[in-house]
Amino acid sequence: MLPRFVKFLFLCPMSLFITSLNSGSNGNCYYIGNETEAVLIDAGISCREIEKRIKRLGLLMKNIKAVFISHEHSDHIRGLQALIKKFQLPVYISPATLQGGRLQLEAYLVKDFEAHQAISIGDLNVTAFPKYHDASDPYSFFVTCRNICVGVFTDIGAPCQQLVKYFRQCHAAFLEANYDEEMLEKGSYPIHLKNRIRNGMGHLSNSQALDLFIRQRPEFMTHLLLAHLSQNNNSPELVQQLFNAHAQNVKITVAPRHKETEVFHICRPNNDEECLASKFLKYSPPVQLALSFT
Repeated sequence: MLPRFVKFLFLCPMSLFITSLNSGSNGNCYYIGNETEAVLIDAGISCREIEKRIKRLGLLMKNIKAVFISHEHSDHIRGLQALIKKFQLPVYISPATLQGGRLQLEAYLVKDFEAHQAISIGDLNVTAFPKYHDASDPYSFFVTCRNICVGVFTDIGAPCQQLVKYFRQCHAAFLEANYDEEMLEKGSYPIHLKNRIRNGMGHLSNSQALDLFIRQRPEFMTHLLLAHLSQNNNSPELVQQLFNAHAQNVKITVAPRHKETEVFHICRPNNDEECLASKFLKYSPPVQLALSFT
């Protein structure tokens, strides 16, 4: 009898595993990987919490081969120094972000990158592209492996043509839905903070994210993880209901502020048929067996 991980790889040999380890102004960290290698996008929670959540999900720290940093705000870099020191991970970060974050990192672990130039981490290819946000040199990321594409699109002041270009290629995406316009307007934030959030260099509103999803999602998209929700100016229930009404065949998940999501298996079915592994995985522990072999 074949081990479960062999069955899984046979049923869906082309797949990526993704999860949000945390999402919000209290910390952001996203995992994207295949059976043997993975990357983290941002490390805004402690190294200890990253380890705990990876273990709870049945994933392996040894599979993480690199960290990519979007910008220098503390909710994206809080756990970075301890993480890369303990696990000796290379960190891909722009010079302006490194300086802006006042990070003290071992020079041999620091790697630069260029916009729109893919970086290979094993079979994973990670492409950074600029975004609108009030940071020194902010980027979004687009990860591909075996023709499966996953985007990490958060901390975006306004959609741009580059965001549209990459979003339209995604089988799955982490997409910011930071605030509800009415809740922000009527909320207790001072006017200068409200304007910072909504001035085109802050964050995407629910309606902006929904408009992007409705107008630009590709027909093959299967998963959308709504990310970086405001604690004071948004509601997970509101966002879930709003996007569910337009989801069609896309699974909508709101990434929480204080815990990880489940691990999602992003498949690229052959001939547009249903991924057979999706049926198998309903009845099997999802990741630890698939990822624990060497």
